[in-house]
Amino acid sequence: MEKEDILKMVDHTLLAQTAAWEEIREILEDAMNYEAASACIPPSYVKQAADYVQGRLPVCTVIGFPNGYSTTETKVFETRDAIANGASEIDMVINLGWLKDQNYQEIEHEIREIHEACKGKTLKVIIETCLLSEEEKIKMCEVVTKAGAEYIKTSTGFSTAGAEVEDVALMRRHIGKDVKIKAAGGIASFADAQEFIFMGADRIGASRLIKIMKNIDSRSDH
Repeated sequence: MEKEDILKMVDHTLLAQTAAWEEIREILEDAMNYEAASACIPPSYVKQAADYVQGRLPVCTVIGFPNGYSTTETKVFETRDAIANGASEIDMVINLGWLKDQNYQEIEHEIREIHEACKGKTLKVIIETCLLSEEEKIKMCEVVTKAGAEYIKTSTGFSTAGAEVEDVALMRRHIGKDVKIKAAGGIASFADAQEFIFMGADRIGASRLIKIMKNIDSRSDH
């Protein structure tokens, strides 16, 4: 795959706690310049970002992030607020405690509620693979499929590890045919991204790929 084709599958991401508007504005500019799939930014900046890009770029944001243990009602409110502010895509974190409790119905109900609050916009469900057993990963493929979300996503990038190629391969085997996969967390090179795509990822969450591309372009300009 060409680097340009990979970038079209990237959610160009900045979710650091200290992320300020000037950095976010740069993320938006770079995402537009390199035709990324979206820019994924903190909820508090969604309105400003949506106003800034004027429909030229999907704005993605996160819900219940990064721990996932706020109440369903809180997550639904966050989602409605984000959509009202102009978000096109929502990446939510599941309640991992409920998964450990095998409370699958409650998780499915929560995903459905949030999906409804998305009003037709794309929902990606983060399951934080590094904290799960293989059995739990497979179960979440089933739950996400039943709940009707558009994507299952590996990681927040804020836990003990990020995306693993084996997890994407596992998800590909166990999700429904209409569910896509987003690999995120620690994807540091185009070679990494290409391997994830080859194993079945439809979207890549990354902060570094466009930076790498900018460096290549700046060197070729001299």
